[in-house]
Amino acid sequence: MTEATMKGIRVRGIRACVPAETRDLAAENIIPDEAERERLIGSIGVRSRHIARPDMLTSDLCQKAADGLLDELGWARDTIDVLIFVTQSADYVIPATACALQARLGLGSCLAFDINLGCSGYPYGLWTAASLLNSIAVADRPARALVLCGDISSARMVPGDRSVIPLFGDAGTATLLETDPDAPEMFGVFGTDGSGVEHIIIEAGALKTPLLPPAEPHAPEVVADLFRRSRLHLNGTEVFNFTLKNVPALVKAIFATSNATVEDVDYVVFHQANVFMLNHLRKKSGLPEEKVPIAMETFGNTSSASIPLTIAAKLSEAFDQPRELAFVGFGVGWSWGAMKLTVGPMVAPQVVEMA
Repeated sequence: MTEATMKGIRVRGIRACVPAETRDLAAENIIPDEAERERLIGSIGVRSRHIARPDMLTSDLCQKAADGLLDELGWARDTIDVLIFVTQSADYVIPATACALQARLGLGSCLAFDINLGCSGYPYGLWTAASLLNSIAVADRPARALVLCGDISSARMVPGDRSVIPLFGDAGTATLLETDPDAPEMFGVFGTDGSGVEHIIIEAGALKTPLLPPAEPHAPEVVADLFRRSRLHLNGTEVFNFTLKNVPALVKAIFATSNATVEDVDYVVFHQANVFMLNHLRKKSGLPEEKVPIAMETFGNTSSASIPLTIAAKLSEAFDQPRELAFVGFGVGWSWGAMKLTVGPMVAPQVVEMA
């Protein structure tokens, strides 16, 4: 694992946006037996999820979150120096969706790019933005960054797939950071094990398994196969094994790197994988229940959005004073990342809906 420290960056605001439409497991009509549905809900902790309309994009959700947060803070749009969009459901193959969002948000010319990461994407996105801000010279004001994280996972599911449909919801988030010489030090731990690539994957759609035929149209059986391979595949057993092996060590590492104890931290916000897994990780890491917020019941697993969404949904009133937080992301890749930092005081994070 790679350990890192940084000074001089402060989080100024967090906002989340979810689609207005909600859907429960009964409405999916994939588990007819009510008792079986309730057992599954009890295990994964998801009773309903916010699901995007077919014409709704991840960038739409992130844009709404960013617009509201920028307006609430009163930040001029041309003071954003860095724009990072963390997603696995971009608008286009090319160009980077961040380029389109720069124009849609009315930002000035700035450094803008996408990061293709999912469950670990929030700590990766924040650390990348913070590192860039520390290298930017801006006259007469702080350097500022906007980190957008989110996914519309529902668009990439095979109809009837019981391994993913009950679990995943859609969301977009916005986080604003700026340079501040008085900001406390932040700490990070990051790692990757690419041997797990095949266990959470959308195989078709890029150059390795293209959807476009090389010359003649695809045969019907090839079209059917590509349809399946262009949807989300998740191997739950392997995900669980990876998590048990790596995440408790990640929690231990971020506490050691920051020279902190459980008592020093107000909240540890995990990627919202599933409730059974989160409760196991909490106990394995020696964390009290009140320090580990869970926001899965009505949102589900929202990929890179899950950490800031949990903060907005469960800790909205917490930031009238500085709070010591740890963020722990893990999953697709295999990729993992954690941060320990001070957040607040700042405007209350909130969750808004997009109709």
